[in-house]
Amino acid sequence: MFTGAEHVCWRWLAAGRASRRLVLVVVFVALLLDNMLLTVVVPIVPTFLYTTEYEGANSSVAPAWPELPPPALKASPFSSMFSYFDNTMVVVSGSTSTMDMANGTESSHPPQPLASSPPALSGCPEGEEYLAKENIRVGLLFASKALVQLVVNPCVGLLTNRMGYHIPMFIGFVIMFLSTIMFAFSGTYTLLFIARALQGIGSSFSSVAGLGMLASVYTDDFERGSAMGIALGGLALGVLIGAPFGSVMYEFVGKSSPFLVLALLALLDGALQLCILQPSKISPESTKGTPVSTLLRDPYILVAAGALCFSNMGVAMLEPTLPIWMMQTMCSPKWQLGMAFLPASISYLIGTNLFGILANKMGRWLCSMIGMTVVGISLLCVPLAKNIYGLIGPNGGLGFAIGMVDSSMMPIMGYLVDLRHTSIYGNVYAIADVAFCMGFAIGPSTGGAIVRAIGFPWLMIIIGVINIAYAPLCWYLRNPPAKEEKIAILNQECPMQTKSYATQKTLRDFPLADGSDVEAENVE
Repeated sequence: MFTGAEHVCWRWLAAGRASRRLVLVVVFVALLLDNMLLTVVVPIVPTFLYTTEYEGANSSVAPAWPELPPPALKASPFSSMFSYFDNTMVVVSGSTSTMDMANGTESSHPPQPLASSPPALSGCPEGEEYLAKENIRVGLLFASKALVQLVVNPCVGLLTNRMGYHIPMFIGFVIMFLSTIMFAFSGTYTLLFIARALQGIGSSFSSVAGLGMLASVYTDDFERGSAMGIALGGLALGVLIGAPFGSVMYEFVGKSSPFLVLALLALLDGALQLCILQPSKISPESTKGTPVSTLLRDPYILVAAGALCFSNMGVAMLEPTLPIWMMQTMCSPKWQLGMAFLPASISYLIGTNLFGILANKMGRWLCSMIGMTVVGISLLCVPLAKNIYGLIGPNGGLGFAIGMVDSSMMPIMGYLVDLRHTSIYGNVYAIADVAFCMGFAIGPSTGGAIVRAIGFPWLMIIIGVINIAYAPLCWYLRNPPAKEEKIAILNQECPMQTKSYATQKTLRDFPLADGSDVEAENVE
């Protein structure tokens, strides 16, 4: 009985390892967790640093207030004081106005609480100068992940060519799990910075190996576009859940709670990878891939990478600066800081799944050009918002437009390699991930400094105009020429038409089943 059940289990695993859909599920879950961790810190870090550093440093002043001389005149024994940041009313004994009347000669003490009472009643946090400096510190912390990925991505691309995609994918899971645990128990800016940088290493392994794996499995252009759209849907869902989940859990449960939940989900992802993939099996590519230096000299790949970079740079600049701007101008409570990104996340989820299929019909170059234009317009409208409801339209349009660009450019990257280079995808998706990372490195690191120098509205104007100005360059991706040795393979009448491209190596079924290598050798 046990032997029979064991046999059925092994048969299920063998069938799963040969299934392209289960591979898509693995990549979907990996991107989901990566981007949940990416965005869950967005509403937590600014408020956590403000609470622990600014309020902690000034907490010693608060106990001195009740020690003032008791009021000489009869007054109400209780009065309410508004908390500057938590938006709660605290009942304290005595009345400042009564104390002023009774202690007219001691007017040097009361003016301090009276001076800060107007912003307290409106719910705005104190420390304008601290918040201005925090823009830069938070921006650098958020950018550390992308900066590390910029360095690690080319190495991961080379590693996938030599070892295959399975081992790097599993390495990414291990590093992401360690980073999540470190986030949960870090209490200082330095430890949070290290955890964010460690996340960049794990994200590099997961994203480059995962997208390269999908491109190698789905060789048909239409199927590849649909698969990439679904995988990016995992990315979108992570972005969708991350910020609201983090803000609500931090507000009502505590800082460590969202990261511990993510750590549990990461363990489930690791178990899924062990079942579906074979992380102990080294399966190098039989054909040498095109070097990264050669791919970087391809102008069409550079145009596609630039579209990915600048479109995502807009939301990357919003992540560290929008919550602080909301704290200063809207006096928003903590839970709203994450909810502000909810419209962008929902619309991004819709955009990636919708245009994963639709972009192939309308033309991916056109879809990207329209998307970048809408990104620019949406960013220009963000500073016009007066409350959180005014952010729904601009953020919704921003997320939808970025979904248009991402779901179009990721398949184009694989298509350009098929069209103009060797059909090995690790290096080209390393470049695509570098483009993402440049947006998320330059955006937060420079955004905080620009906000402090000229203000948040001018930051949105600058990045919005850049996106609108770059959009016409997507026209060059309309009909990219093939290299001479590939002209005989591709149909030149409609290069972007759905078709399968013959690669320079014998295509095999997904090389996760143990017998796939033998079958490939028999075909040869």
